[in-house]
Order: sequence, then C-alpha cells, then structure tokens
Amino acid sequence: MGLFDRFRRQPAGGPSSVRARLEGAMAKRRLRGWNPPLENINALVARGGPRLLARSRELVVTNGYAANACEAFAANLVGDGIKPSSLITDADLRDRVQKLWLAWTDEADADGLSDFYGLQAMVAREMFVAGECFVRLRPRRAEDGLLVPLQLQLLQSEMLPFEKTGKAANGNSIRCGIEFDAIGRRVAYHFRRRHPGDSTDQRVAVPETVRVSAEDILHIYRPIDAGQIRGLPHIAPAMVRLFLLDQYDDAELDRKKTAAMFAGFITKTAPEDPMMGEAEADLDGAALASLEPGTMQVLLPGEDVKFSSPADVGSSYEAFQYRTLLGVSASLGLPYHLVTGDVRQANYSSLRAELVEFRRRVQQLQHGVIAHQLCRPVWARWLETARLAGRLDLPDPAAARMVQWIPPRWDWVDPLKDIQAQVLAMEAGITSRRKVVEATGYDVEEVDRENAVDTKRAEGLGLRYRTSPGETQGARATPSRRPGPGDGNDQTMGEDAPAPDRANNQE
Repeated sequence: MGLFDRFRRQPAGGPSSVRARLEGAMAKRRLRGWNPPLENINALVARGGPRLLARSRELVVTNGYAANACEAFAANLVGDGIKPSSLITDADLRDRVQKLWLAWTDEADADGLSDFYGLQAMVAREMFVAGECFVRLRPRRAEDGLLVPLQLQLLQSEMLPFEKTGKAANGNSIRCGIEFDAIGRRVAYHFRRRHPGDSTDQRVAVPETVRVSAEDILHIYRPIDAGQIRGLPHIAPAMVRLFLLDQYDDAELDRKKTAAMFAGFITKTAPEDPMMGEAEADLDGAALASLEPGTMQVLLPGEDVKFSSPADVGSSYEAFQYRTLLGVSASLGLPYHLVTGDVRQANYSSLRAELVEFRRRVQQLQHGVIAHQLCRPVWARWLETARLAGRLDLPDPAAARMVQWIPPRWDWVDPLKDIQAQVLAMEAGITSRRKVVEATGYDVEEVDRENAVDTKRAEGLGLRYRTSPGETQGARATPSRRPGPGDGNDQTMGEDAPAPDRANNQE
C-alpha cells in the first residue's frame, strides 16, 4: 500500500469523523435559520422568568395533566417525608434528640397549616411549578410556648423580584434580587413585603422590598447550569405542548358537541309558506322546526331536509394524544402512566423498567436538593436553637449534627419478590439489615426498639410467633398460646404442633 492510499483510507478517528461531530456548527441550507443567541442562563431567567412563572402557575391550575404531574412529582420526591436518623453514638442522648425533633415537627410551620413534612411537600410542588422555593428561618420568643423557639416560613418565587439588579448601598452587587459580596457569596435576599399578585393584601409596602440576611434564608432549587442563581420551573420543557394540547382538546370537545346536536336544514321553494312542524320564530325572525321521537313527517312540495355531518377525526385522535402525552412525559421526566393515569399498555416489566429509571432521578433530587438544601440546614439550626433554649444538653454540638436522612420507601409492583431478594442479599452479606430497613423509610434503631417491646409483651402474654429463617418464604406468622391450667389439648399450639404446609402457602 502506497503513501497516497494510506491518506485516502482514513481511520475512524480521522478528519471526516471530526467533521461529522461538528456538523451542528455548520451554516448550510438545513441549519441556516438556526441562530440561537449565546446567552447565560441567568440572563434568560431574568428576562423571561416572570412570564414563565405566570404561565406555569396557570397551567398547573387549569390543565389536568399538569396538575396530576405536579402531584405525582411531589408524592414521589418527598412522600410522607424525608426523615432524620441521628448518628449520635450515645443511645440515651440520641433517643432524646429524636423524640424532641418529632414533637417539634408539629410546630415547624409558621402558618400553622402543616408539619415539617407537609412543608417538604409544599417545597416539592413549588419546585415543579416555579423551579424554586424560599424558606425563612424564624426565631421565636420563649413566651410563644414552642418546644423549640424556631419556625419555618415558606416564600414563593414571586416574592424575590427578578428585575431587581444593580448595586447595593454597601457596594455589593444585586442580581435577580440576591445580594452577593465581592467574592460571590450570598449575603442577603431582597424580598417584596407582599405578593405582587395578591389583591387581598392592602398593606402599604414602603419601601417595596426588605433586606433579609442569607443566614435566615434557604433557597431550594435545582441548578441545571454552572453559576445559575435562580431556579427554572420543572414543567418548563412541557409547557408549550400542554398548552396547545389543551386548546386542541377544547376544539375537539366543541366539535363533538356540535355533531351530537345533529342539526338539520330545510330548504323551500316558497319561503312564505308555513314549514312543517313550524314553531315560534327566534329573535332574528327565522322559523324553527323541531323533531320528536317517532315522528313521520310528510314534506310539502318543494321542501327538502338536509342534516349536518361534521367531519370526524377518526382513529387518529387517540394516537395523536398518546404520542403528544408521551412527549410531555419525557419532557417532565415522569413515567407516562403517572402523568396520564393510563396503564392499558403497561405490564410488570415495562412498569418496573421505567420506575427504576424514574426513581434514580428522584433519588438524585432527594439527596442533592431536598436533603442538602432544606433538611440539613434546618437540622443544624434546630439543634443550635434547642441547645440555646436549654432543651438539649449537647456535649459535642458538631458531632450532634451528624445525621442520615431517610427518604420514603418505594412501593414495588411485586413486593414479595423484592422482600425475598432483600433477605437473600442480607444472608449473603451483600447488604446490611440497616440499609434494608432504611430502604423502607424507617429508622433501624426505632424498629429494633419496637420489636423488643413487642417481643417482651408477647412473652408476657404467652404468645409465640414462627419467624425462623426456614419459614421466610411462604410461611405465615402464626400465634400460639402456651397451655394454661385447665386448658384442653385442642387449645394448645406449642412447639410440637405440626408446621403449616408450605406448598399451600406459595404464591
């Protein structure tokens, strides 16, 4: 092979391969009209944030698919709450901390409408609708009567003006309502005193905004680009499709309504002659005729009846809806059946496959956003406030902040198979019992304490339950009672009683 042949036969990574990779940068016929501006995401959010937010809120309120997707997003993200499991080594101190936290969660909401885990759900909904949510840490007085003098106040995205950008009086820069110092740290938030869209709040807002220290504000949002300072609605990629699909559905509904009326039109050669079945004239003076069930009407000479036959979309309507909603689901990052409630084409394998991928994304948000941006700083501030208020004696406050946040458990399509797999994994040493219990959304130490109490109570009542490893598959826990004085043999189920037939207990 000559030198010319070597250059002509280029390897896979040669110039032609590079040219193919850079095809998106070419300006030929197909891509000539594609000239997007090279703008930073913060500039896009500052310019289009208010309108995007207004459209997003309206869509979630008026569109059924958007509302259902919002609830599914929040329910899977936080469920009944992402709960703490303290890693304090002192068992007594850990127990006191956990009990005080559980009691305080009922008092956490500054509005008194929910508990701490209900606030998590509200934050998750705001992330879907607005892309961000602000939580203000509100210290309280001792005379307020709270277990721990600390409460949380939720603030919507509209409370922080997108258009407030410039220089602060102290020389710091303000970008989209957030004040940054010289090295780029957040030092304050400039909130409105009242919601711009709440006409029921007639308080005079002078000045319009108030400066709140960043130490008292938690900004919960998912940054999708480096350097992003404000959140984008999670519903944003699907907004246009949902809006246009809603309009199409309304038009189709009106078309069906018109077709169901089955209107008829009568033509006459002599308009002045009376019409068959003529009723009173309408407001425009046009004669109206009506038909009743079982009517056999003989037309007059020169009269002819024609009925409307609106065009039908045929079988294309459902296919179009399916494909459009499939695109909406992909844009939202939610399984199709969670957005639409349609499981006709689903089976065990397809449901599990899409749920596994969806839950990977949810776990990313649970640990990277909700636990890190909301739960972790609330736990730290709560511990410090409880210590200062004399509710907790913490020998090592830094060690007391060590905590593990347990997300809600996942419910699978076939829980029996999953439990059996977990038992086999524990027996093989692949995982620990702690991790298996925490996967169900519970604290392993709390479960152990409850099991100990239950066992002690059962022994006191003379009850025994079959829980041996050999009976884990298909066997049922059957209570037995030790024989007492005067009991007959037919009332006794002791250790010599026959074991249940496992073959009959298989699924």
